[in-house]
Amino acid sequence: QVQLMESGGGLVQPGGSLRLSCAASGTIFSIGTMGWYRQAPGKEREPVARIRGGGSTTIYTDSVKGRFTISRDNAKNTLYLQMNSLKPEDTAVYYCNKDVYWGQGTQVTVSS
Repeated sequence: QVQLMESGGGLVQPGGSLRLSCAASGTIFSIGTMGWYRQAPGKEREPVARIRGGGSTTIYTDSVKGRFTISRDNAKNTLYLQMNSLKPEDTAVYYCNKDVYWGQGTQVTVSS
């Protein structure tokens, strides 16, 4: 059974940073694309960043380019999202995804 477990969310001031982690189990972690998505209140879930199995190819939504960095450690079965220069509009529940599997989400709140 595939399980994805996010952590690292919290409350941060505008301009601050957070690092999200997603620990995976029950899957061959190194194979396949993984991604981070987010869902703000009253909005649909949207993709934030994706990374190929080897880690060499990354894709970002325009609103986070230059501020967020997705990475993966295949030896630790963990996906990361480094978020810098956070803005209030980044406030959302952030989800980890692989294939049809989703984590439970971690709340990120950017507010002064």
